[in-house]
Amino acid sequence: MEDVSDPPFREVCKEAGADLMYTEFISAEGLIRHAEKSVEKLDIYDYERPIGIQIFGENIDSMRKAAEIAEQAGPELIDINYGCPVKKVACKGAGAGILLDLPKMQKMTEEIVKQCTLPVTVKTRLGWDEKNIKIIEVAKRLQDAGIKALTIHARTRYQMYKGQADWTWIARVKEDPSIHIPIFGNGDVDSPEKAAEYKKLYHPDGIMIGRAAIGYPWIFSEIKHYLRTGQLLPPPCIAERVRVCKKHLMRSVEWKGLKRGILEMRMHYAAYFKGVPDFKPYRQKLVESTDLNELLDILDEVSQVITV
Repeated sequence: MEDVSDPPFREVCKEAGADLMYTEFISAEGLIRHAEKSVEKLDIYDYERPIGIQIFGENIDSMRKAAEIAEQAGPELIDINYGCPVKKVACKGAGAGILLDLPKMQKMTEEIVKQCTLPVTVKTRLGWDEKNIKIIEVAKRLQDAGIKALTIHARTRYQMYKGQADWTWIARVKEDPSIHIPIFGNGDVDSPEKAAEYKKLYHPDGIMIGRAAIGYPWIFSEIKHYLRTGQLLPPPCIAERVRVCKKHLMRSVEWKGLKRGILEMRMHYAAYFKGVPDFKPYRQKLVESTDLNELLDILDEVSQVITV
């Protein structure tokens, strides 16, 4: 969720019911070299808690040092990213790339666990490709290394974000009697009904939501309500979508500065109003404007003109 799960985004997700959140993943090499972009990602706020700081990298010593720096920022846990599939990360041996070297994965994890006083968790994938799905061995190795929980994105690195996530592997991990740490499932959960179905079929200890929350943070409260009552909440009205979008925009400007805050918010407008009829002309205005007051006026007009 790089360039997405920053503090402004996390604030609207927390308001909408997210129980646990993570920072964007942070480069270990960037942290130990005090790169501005990496250090900035350590920003966390009390209203976000509990929160984990997620780090990635291919060098064991750098990851150990980065974990020490991340811990000083005061999160509730340190999370290791062994799941990022993008070429510039995985093909250097970081992220999902470490799935090609399980002994190194275990050694790196052991070193980070020894370094940290906080709980250490991991997010990973099923394997490098469908011929190399080793998630049960991975789970055992990581458990032996001392992690406190494991999140499994039920795709291989080769799949990237395409095809269907295969949660049957999550069920197999859960059913293995030697694995006792909590197992969280991730991948394709984009509705309350699917969350309930996957919980019933595959028995994860929890569900992680990523892309489905972009522009739709209400998914957290909708899922929790459905699991509790069996009933669906009504979707957010236009006024509610505008309210949250405006809040996201204002927090983006506050945290990033006026110019950058406005520019980086552009990726979110289409998601906030996905499926809303007659929104396209307003989206065009929103992505072209660089004036904060004008943007707020456009959003106000959306709430006054569009009805669904």
